[in-house]
Amino acid sequence: MKNEIIRILQQNARISNTALGEALGITAEQAAEEISKLENEGVIRGYSVILDDEKYDKSTVYATIELKVTPQRDCGFDDIAKTIMMYDEVESVSLMSSGAYDLSVEVKGNDLRDVAFFVSERLATIDGILSTSTHFILKKYKEKGIFIDGEEPDERGLG
Repeated sequence: MKNEIIRILQQNARISNTALGEALGITAEQAAEEISKLENEGVIRGYSVILDDEKYDKSTVYATIELKVTPQRDCGFDDIAKTIMMYDEVESVSLMSSGAYDLSVEVKGNDLRDVAFFVSERLATIDGILSTSTHFILKKYKEKGIFIDGEEPDERGLG
């Protein structure tokens, strides 16, 4: 049941307890209890809004920044990752398994200059960061399972 609740909430975090209960064959109260339990256990860490930036704020710029990092003694990549995640521009930080780079950082800025400033003046100056590679996101088609342009593919996934 836990997996079903999470799947449904990922598609629509605003679903009512009544509708969630109906989808799962349980009462609204049981649905609320299950959600509360998942939140208390830390499985559900929060809820967010997925925006269509073309409709909301066309000037917003997103980028993925790949970082080559020297791991720190006794903490590996954790301290550098924690330092990076404290910046407001940072949307996410992930440790990667590829040999090309170590950390992937997703950032948001008001324009290209914001992101360039963040990379050159903030990220590049952190001890242990050897190199950066910035990739600007031109358009989002799907985010967290939601189709941004509003067009759902047909049941065969062809269009």
